[in-house]
Amino acid sequence: MAAHPGGPPGRAGRRPPPPGLTRADPGTRPGPTEGVSTQRITMKDGANGALPHHHERSAEMLYVLDGAAEFLSGDQVITGEAGDLIVVPPRTAHAFAAVPGSDADLLIVNTPGVERFEYFCHLQRIALGELSPESILEVQERYDNHFLSGPAWDGRRR
Repeated sequence: MAAHPGGPPGRAGRRPPPPGLTRADPGTRPGPTEGVSTQRITMKDGANGALPHHHERSAEMLYVLDGAAEFLSGDQVITGEAGDLIVVPPRTAHAFAAVPGSDADLLIVNTPGVERFEYFCHLQRIALGELSPESILEVQERYDNHFLSGPAWDGRRR
């Protein structure tokens, strides 16, 4: 799959994602309880991918296509390398980032499907300063993405 920073080719008005993060696939747009949603995310040397959060309704599977990534799952921080699969059940705290000194290419699958396209657009608007970081709290339920503190993650990622 060829990378198309900021979204698929041909979409007018697309801006590049934040430094270090490339989205190759903006994800599917299923209804709230249908199918799966997928994203492919490439993170550069040590870049954060997602801060600690959980999904009430979806399990998340993270497959390391290339490189190495750190993952928070519950209260454990583990390192995954190419070929590793991390499965996070609903309501379980998780986060991910490229390992410092390494890039990471991940395939992420949520099931049942969760709206991801507009969620990533919202994150991009925050990164560009068009929305406040606190605005994400107003849409947590819509995107089933609930942020929380992650002491194990915070200690590891400093």
